[in-house]
Amino acid sequence: MTETPKAVLFDVDGTLVDSNYLHVEAWSHAFYELRVPVQAWRIHRAIGQDSAKLLGALLGDRADELGDRAKALHSHFYTPLAYRLRPLDGARELLQALAERGTTVVLATSAPEDELALLTAALDADNSIDATTNADDVDVAKPDPSIVQVALSRADVRAEDAIFVGDSVWDCIAASRAGVRTIGLLCGGSSSAELRSAGAIAVYDDPAALLREIHLSPLA
Repeated sequence: MTETPKAVLFDVDGTLVDSNYLHVEAWSHAFYELRVPVQAWRIHRAIGQDSAKLLGALLGDRADELGDRAKALHSHFYTPLAYRLRPLDGARELLQALAERGTTVVLATSAPEDELALLTAALDADNSIDATTNADDVDVAKPDPSIVQVALSRADVRAEDAIFVGDSVWDCIAASRAGVRTIGLLCGGSSSAELRSAGAIAVYDDPAALLREIHLSPLA
């Protein structure tokens, strides 16, 4: 295993862009419209995993009946919130620092293409990004490792030569299943204990904290 990663793969929602709680808001509106109200804390706990798994966890045996409508409503309520998307502290600077030292940077997300466009516009760091993934690249999202494997292919590196940076337990599980070391960030709302239990080898508050300690981190 190499000490210095050749590529760093990033989740985007909740890792680089402050979007998780906007998703909670949008899903909450969607479920209200469906007259199946779900408590916001339960929605947050499900954010970051495959939408079918999220809907199964939150709608139970009504997921098949209501799932497609719920996803359409989520998009309907989420898009108008896009003006509130903001990069998390240090996100742009971290990507720039990695790019300047020759590290391949891939946004490894299974967000739909239209949502990814909103996220990358808010992030405004295209010059530091080598490749991206989106929902069209896989049939199943995290915690399935497929999106991480696609990101590895886009970066043209082996799993042992990459590090994944994410904010959810689903990120950590997916990366671990793909054989990729993971750094967890607290800015998505998961605890350090949860992230480490799911496989994170190090945990930082946010991109800014990781950047400040980059020379002591697994990215060194």
